[in-house]
Amino acid sequence: MGTVIDAANKEANGSLLTDKKVTVVFVLGGPGSGKGTQCANIVQHFGYIHLSAGDLLRAEIKSGSENGTMIQNMIEEGKIVPSEVTIKLLQQAMEESGNDKFLIDGFPRNEENRAAFELVTGIEPNFVLFFDCPEEEMERRLLSRNQGRVDDNIETIRKRFKVFMESSLPVIEYYDSKGKVRKIDAAKPVEKVFEAVKVVFTPSGDQVAV
Repeated sequence: MGTVIDAANKEANGSLLTDKKVTVVFVLGGPGSGKGTQCANIVQHFGYIHLSAGDLLRAEIKSGSENGTMIQNMIEEGKIVPSEVTIKLLQQAMEESGNDKFLIDGFPRNEENRAAFELVTGIEPNFVLFFDCPEEEMERRLLSRNQGRVDDNIETIRKRFKVFMESSLPVIEYYDSKGKVRKIDAAKPVEKVFEAVKVVFTPSGDQVAV
């Protein structure tokens, strides 16, 4: 994987991203926490570009590129795609967008992702938007909206929750220790959740009395 890492480092060091002030917000939350809906609202109201690590990997596979074939083979073999591969795709998407404000959704998935992102890009997130939602509520939402989907039976859903808790919570705890986590109560109705999100993204948000 050295070539991918080298390429990613080279791109970061001479990239457009290092030439301007870039705002990055990591968006984390369990499956069914409503991240996608709220990211769409943030894009519409605050002019961010929404990047989903999973979507970028799927698009790369679909493109039929050599990189895409490698990613597909790793997924089929049950292996985890190396952080550097995902980071390289995120970097490319950020540079090609021409924007300087990004929501990175569903990444970093674990501590290794987090450390690699900061090392390769030289970018620390401004903050982490964490959609905190009880497992029972996420389960209810997934079952009601995805009836009939094979990957959304109870066992699979609970497995996804477990993976999220084990992998992503250390990332949230790390950034929380740096005062960078903005926790949103995602169990409320969509409109109420967005009201809380708006406070976080409004420049005077830190001074708003809650």
